[in-house]
Amino acid sequence: MAIDKITTPAVTDDSVTLAKMAPGTDGNIISYDASGNPVAIATGNDGQVLTSTGAGSPPAFETLPVGGITSAHQWRLTTSFSGSADITSNLEQADSDGYGGIGSVMSQSSGVFTFPSTGVWLISAVFFMRCNGANRAATGAINTTTNNSSYDTASNTYTSMYNSGNDTYANSSCEFIFDVTNTTTHKVRFGVSTDNSSSVTAGDTNNNNTAFVFIRLGDT
Repeated sequence: MAIDKITTPAVTDDSVTLAKMAPGTDGNIISYDASGNPVAIATGNDGQVLTSTGAGSPPAFETLPVGGITSAHQWRLTTSFSGSADITSNLEQADSDGYGGIGSVMSQSSGVFTFPSTGVWLISAVFFMRCNGANRAATGAINTTTNNSSYDTASNTYTSMYNSGNDTYANSSCEFIFDVTNTTTHKVRFGVSTDNSSSVTAGDTNNNNTAFVFIRLGDT
């Protein structure tokens, strides 16, 4: 007599061996789908881990997010200028001996910097000033936009050197943590405002006088 179905009482506990199971694909793992039916989880790639994909969905092999800082770069002003102005030209990525940026690089057009990826970014700026005359005050600013149009001062630094006589030199810095949720709309530029039109913002193509640092801290 042929047996077309095995009833539950006919299968005792611990009686089904590996040899009795249907062949499968190397690396697959058995789970259950949203309907409670057995399902094979496709084999992942080397280095991936099995992670939950939430209720109603089988787990999956996925690549773990990269930890730590994934992008860090430094730019600088290459040529000095006088008076108050947005910094729109003479900018380059640092290239002094030993420079070591990592990850995707910022891009800039007419002084407007575009981020290579979304994320939470630390922006640091150092302004090196040379002042002379009666008025020796200067402000350096980090200006950000979230609509690729109107800019607000996100952070600034104020240098006051009210003296007379020879040139006075000073540098000052400021920082801002910028949540870049859209690389098309979220951008940054830098500017300087001085009380004396002859005050100089120093730039140099060989080292960092006035310089800017961009570090991606993590996901937005």
